[in-house]
Amino acid sequence: QVQLVESGGGLVQAGGSLRLSCADSRRTFSTYNMGWFRQAPGKEREFVSSISWNGGSTYYADSVKGRFTISRDGAKSTVYLQMNSLKPEDTAVYYCAAGFPLVAGPRSLEVPYWGQGTQVTVSS
Repeated sequence: QVQLVESGGGLVQAGGSLRLSCADSRRTFSTYNMGWFRQAPGKEREFVSSISWNGGSTYYADSVKGRFTISRDGAKSTVYLQMNSLKPEDTAVYYCAAGFPLVAGPRSLEVPYWGQGTQVTVSS
C-alpha cells in the first residue's frame, strides 16, 4: 500500500513562496502518476497539479499556472510542489495524491491514494 507523507506547509505572506514535499514512505510510487489537490474551508477538494510517473508530463490548474511548479525525484521517492507568488486564495489544506489518471482537471473521486494533508495559509 502506498503511504504518502506531506511536509512543507505553513504560514506565509502574500507574494511569498513555499515548497511542499510528498514522500512515499514505502518507495512504491515509481509507477504512479502523482500530484496535488487542495481543499479550502467549505469548498470541494480541487485539482492543483500532476506529474507523470516518469516526470515527462505535467498538468496545472489554471489558477496556479505560472506560479506553481511540480517536480519529482525518483531517487528520493519524493514529489515537490514549488509555490511562488502565493495569494490569500491559495489558502487550503494541500493533499498529495497518487494513482489517478493523468488528464487535465482530474476529479478527487478518481484518486485511490491520499496523503494526510498539510495546511498552507497565505495572509494578505
